[in-house]
Amino acid sequence: MSETHNHGHYYVPNPSAYPILMGGGVFLLALGFILSMNAFGMGQWTMIAGAVLVSLVMYNWFGTVANESEGGHYHKWEDRSFRIGMTWFIASEVAFFAAFFGALYYMRIISVPGLAESNQIWPALNGYLGTWPSAGPLGEKFTPMGAWGLPAINTALLLSSGATITWAHWGLLANKRTQLNIGMFLTVALGAAFIVCQAYEYHHAYTELGLTLGAGAYGATFFMLTGFHGFHVTMGTIMLIVIFIRCLKGHFKPESHFGFEGVAWYWHFVDVVWLGLFIFVYWL
Repeated sequence: MSETHNHGHYYVPNPSAYPILMGGGVFLLALGFILSMNAFGMGQWTMIAGAVLVSLVMYNWFGTVANESEGGHYHKWEDRSFRIGMTWFIASEVAFFAAFFGALYYMRIISVPGLAESNQIWPALNGYLGTWPSAGPLGEKFTPMGAWGLPAINTALLLSSGATITWAHWGLLANKRTQLNIGMFLTVALGAAFIVCQAYEYHHAYTELGLTLGAGAYGATFFMLTGFHGFHVTMGTIMLIVIFIRCLKGHFKPESHFGFEGVAWYWHFVDVVWLGLFIFVYWL
């Protein structure tokens, strides 16, 4: 391992095995998932091994970056590069969710009504109206998820969390550490509450509404969109916990705190995506 050093105006870290180890962990996760899907007994253990490796790498890698930041290695150039990288990352996430919203639009506006217009081609579809929500002509019967129960509560939780993390940011800018810590605690609590509510919603959907992945077009789009969003909320909550712990340790300064800002950007993105889900998946 060579010593860390600066080249001109940017910081060059030590060579690291973390990228290779992270790649290995992700590979084991994917391999274990494939083996599990094909009923291989070692699939679950392979997934567990991958998850453990990824978790250990993330813990140590995040710690290394935090130590570099607190050690004064990051300056204006590094801050600018971090902001550019985070901007492109969120742009890729926008494209990711846009693809699923596009699939929802295609099914709801084009393919499902189109099947109802094709009764002459497929006589078995006689009586199929092609209205939404629909499982399609051959899907399982289900009750759609209403908008004004848990989804409305989850909307209030996420919107509130967007307000609390902004309040925490104001505290950081004003060097009010108590406001910062309280705001971060509230944001973490609201994110965790959202995850609990969504888990209960999924249980309710499967056990009482008949709303499963087997519920055709509606079930597939519902769980793909809300499921991936729930995964992002889970990852965001973990990141918020890390930032909260760092805040308690006195990390971040009013003039230098991109680690905080990057997670705040991500969290606001998650909020905006949920508003789209609430409108187009639950309400309309």
